[in-house]
Amino acid sequence: MNAPAPYYVQAGPFAVRLNALFGKLARLGVSLAGTAELSVRGRTSGQMQRIPVNPHTHEDAQYLVSARGHSQWVRNMRVAGGGELRVGRKVRTFTVVELTDPAQKAAVLRTYLEKWGWEVNRFFQGVTAKSTDAELRAAAADHPVFRLTVSR
Repeated sequence: MNAPAPYYVQAGPFAVRLNALFGKLARLGVSLAGTAELSVRGRTSGQMQRIPVNPHTHEDAQYLVSARGHSQWVRNMRVAGGGELRVGRKVRTFTVVELTDPAQKAAVLRTYLEKWGWEVNRFFQGVTAKSTDAELRAAAADHPVFRLTVSR
């Protein structure tokens, strides 16, 4: 019996165009509600891949959460171990540690959904910032979370 595929919601054509716009705005120095452009080296191509993300601060640490699940940038990040966040000329290079503890991830997801839920709730299958700890822990497996250590 095959294991089920990891949770992932692929972006449709409209979302792809919107992401391209948000990425371009971030490169120009315009951050909408705190967005930034993530650059991470592709695990097979070796080329830098770029996508807009919502960096999130929780208890004085910075995180990246994949609302869409186990996406390409997540797979690339696991191999690369870090990347860059850009807003205009400000580029922050970082390394990452992926959180594995469901309780720790749930705490980050709760505050992430408090800030970004208006944009990403549809990817969390009914789980919101007001969900129980148990519901957030259950959702944690579907939403990779990386803690960033910024090097510059």
